[in-house]
Amino acid sequence: MITVEEARALLFDLVAPLPAETTQLSEASGRILAKDVEATRDQPPFAASSMDGYAVKSTEVELHAMFKVVGEAAAGQRFDGTVGPGQAVRIFTGAPVPDGADFVVIQEDVDRRGDLITITDGPGAKANIRPAGVDFTIGARISAPRLLRPEDVALMAAMNIASVPVTRKPVVALISTGNELVMPGEMPGPDQIIASNTFGLKALLEQNGAHVRVLPIAQDTVTSLETAFDLAQGADLVVTIGGASVGEYDLVADVSEGVGLERSFYKIRMRPGKPLMAGRLGDAAMVGLPGNPVSAMVCGYLFLVPMVRRMLRIDQVLPPLQRARLIAPLAENGGREHYMRAIVNHDGIRACDNQDSALLSVLAQANALLVRQPHDPARTTGDEVTYLPIQ
Repeated sequence: MITVEEARALLFDLVAPLPAETTQLSEASGRILAKDVEATRDQPPFAASSMDGYAVKSTEVELHAMFKVVGEAAAGQRFDGTVGPGQAVRIFTGAPVPDGADFVVIQEDVDRRGDLITITDGPGAKANIRPAGVDFTIGARISAPRLLRPEDVALMAAMNIASVPVTRKPVVALISTGNELVMPGEMPGPDQIIASNTFGLKALLEQNGAHVRVLPIAQDTVTSLETAFDLAQGADLVVTIGGASVGEYDLVADVSEGVGLERSFYKIRMRPGKPLMAGRLGDAAMVGLPGNPVSAMVCGYLFLVPMVRRMLRIDQVLPPLQRARLIAPLAENGGREHYMRAIVNHDGIRACDNQDSALLSVLAQANALLVRQPHDPARTTGDEVTYLPIQ
């Protein structure tokens, strides 16, 4: 068996950063920016009023000063003339500031009667004008790689960028295996269960930027598994769930090697998730996950998500471990690295009482994986431990 760290290194050797593709701006949120993009215009492209009021000359602004209103400027419709001495232009937020004006008196500070306004309250020193280019100028850059948030999309829209270079989404094919499985919504037989792993992993991987293809459940026969591998062609990563152990019905290892798998490793010194195998299957990486639901999901967090992030060109492929103090003691750990389902809050962290790798209800309650090194000694309340957030 190899360590978790050794397994990750071998898994990263199986995948490579994917090429860029172009998507429309409206579809760019949540994607990874593949190349730098630059603004094609200044924002704002002109000096603009930041308030509703009157545009005047700043040298004339004082309490009780009077001005004649000679025009109006609105967003998208500038005043074409020039503001002269003793003149004012009615102006609205976002409108271009007229030539000759360099101050906007807000409407609350004036009294208007017909075409005359009088400053009735001290206008203060703020000019209420946004200079041209105060937000960004032509050539301003958004650097790659970057997970594009809605705020980034808004910024690119303002920069007049309609098409965005993004990293192609990794295509992941998920193959659940086992005669005992049926899809959600189907009526299971008396000895069958629902294929839950597939949908938990699909959600996890798509949340992290992959495009996931859920293939039909493969039965515990050579022919059915061969058909599943054939359907997985074109994927960047093929993930089998179950059938990777050593029982008489665990056929994934033999069948995958029969269709060309070049195995990289089998079994990791960890719990849950020990019977994990990986290798290269043609142009794709392949990972064979254990069938226990919690084992599969934990391996998804520890191995599949970092592989997807590497393919997406994300700099930090491994989420950083965090530290917290125990609020309940822990017994001595065994000889394998243990990723314990745990709950962390402002008081600290505690491991869930039942660590059975088949209990999805416990995993759903947890928001962290508490990391124990092999032969980690017993821990008491108040000891500092490391954990991986999972929500």
